[in-house]
This record gives sequence, structure tokens and C-alpha cells, in this order.
Amino acid sequence: MADGHGSAERAGFKSFVESTEDDWALIAKEAGQFNKGLAERVLKHLLLLSGDYGGFPVDRLTHSLQTATRAHRDGKDEEYVVCALLHDIGDTLGSFNHPDIAAAILKPFVSEKNLWMVANHGIFQGYYFFHHLGLDRNMRDKFKDHPHFEYTAQFCHLYDQPAFDPDYDSEPLEFFEPMVHRLFAQPRQSVYLTEDGAAEA
Repeated sequence: MADGHGSAERAGFKSFVESTEDDWALIAKEAGQFNKGLAERVLKHLLLLSGDYGGFPVDRLTHSLQTATRAHRDGKDEEYVVCALLHDIGDTLGSFNHPDIAAAILKPFVSEKNLWMVANHGIFQGYYFFHHLGLDRNMRDKFKDHPHFEYTAQFCHLYDQPAFDPDYDSEPLEFFEPMVHRLFAQPRQSVYLTEDGAAEA
């Protein structure tokens, strides 16, 4: 089963040094089944943002949907739109470093440029409000020579920072679900990928 609890078979080792190729073949098979449910688990976690306002004009899920909708309506490709949808998914577990959580989830599946954008959007978003909190709004300038500086600044300016409008007509989460499933169907990079690109345990 996709939740990882369905198989009665278990490997026979008590430590990795005792493990065998047969053990790992079993584990890889189970991992393959479990990994098929990744997109659904991501979507379920995103739903935790529903009803969480934190003082903002809209809840965090609405902000995420609005950011993704704005990017989609502006003609951005599917990978970019999913990054826009998930950029704040780390808010629940990474209250002090939410971009890192989102980036970790997306890392095996997206381009280096989109990964950098997600990982650093928090500092770039700060341009619009850090000065109200006694912080340096130009903190992003430490990246001014980075090749993805403008790309990330544009994401925040066009899609992230204006996405707090209670009257904006966002697409529902169901609209984006097929995109999420397609993105998470096969990783591009992972230490668990074999030479032929197949995902291992």
C-alpha cells in the first residue's frame, strides 16, 4: 500500500551490515509503492495551511493558490506554477525557515533555477516588509551577482507579494492537483536514482 504499512514481508537484518541484496530488493519494491503516494501526501500537507491566517488578510492556503494562479495566468510553465503553489508549504513545520522546507521537498523534481527561487524567496520577499520589522529590506542584495537574482525578485514582485487579495478569484486546489502529480511522478536527481534513472529505496 502507498502508506507503507501494507506489506507483511520484512527484511531479515538487525543492522545494515547484515543486510543482503534480497533484503534491499524487498525494500526497493516497497519504496516504489510508497513513492507513488508522494504527490497526495504533499497535497494533504498543503491543506494544513487552510484556515491558518497568522494575521494576514487571507489564510496561507489561499495565498498559495493565489500565487500559483497568478503565475499560471501569466503563462508560466507547469513546474514554475507548482513551485509557486508549494513555496510556503513549510510554514507549518519550518516557522523560522519555511523556504528551506519547500526547497527540500521540491529539490529532486525541479530545475536548479526554480529550486534556488523557492529556497531564497523568503529573503527576496522581505524587500517588501522587512523595514517594518526593523530588519534590512535590502538583505537580498547579498545575492545581487547571482544568476537567479532577477528571476527570484520577479517571482516575489509579480506573484508572491501581491497574493494577499481577499477578492482575487484564484483557481481551486483541484485545478493544480494534476500538475502536482505530474511533477512528483519521477525525480530528476536523487542519491537513490540508478544510472538508468530508476528510483531505488
